[in-house]
Amino acid sequence: MHRKLTMTILIADDDADDRMFLEQAMRQNGYDQGIQFVEDGEDLMEYLRRQGRYNEVNAPWPNMLILDLNMPRKNGFQALSEIKDDPKLRRLPVIVMTTSSADEDVLKTYNLGVNSFVTKPFNFNRLVEMVGTLKTYWMDTVKLP
Repeated sequence: MHRKLTMTILIADDDADDRMFLEQAMRQNGYDQGIQFVEDGEDLMEYLRRQGRYNEVNAPWPNMLILDLNMPRKNGFQALSEIKDDPKLRRLPVIVMTTSSADEDVLKTYNLGVNSFVTKPFNFNRLVEMVGTLKTYWMDTVKLP
């Protein structure tokens, strides 16, 4: 019998509304599995390294990270750089989802090793569409490590 693998998506975003909308968009696309949230880059790195309040029980290993660039304490660029420089973390697929569409931000994140860069839409229906596309590609199409 084929057992469906459980997937966990980790979302790093300091904006509570954005986190809520993203979770709603994922649920509307039929994603009924684990979604974990962190609110800044420091928290993100502690989660991934299972330090501080994070451990193997409350911090399931993510199959994918959705990363905002503009966060307090440690921004998305800094966190991305640390993730891709760490042999234990670098295989984690990272999708930057941010309000920025600046060419320099796109170039900088790809130079740091991001897997995808998408600009957050300002319309919820468009977000649902975008999340559906990401889900189809990242969860139904590609083979993840």
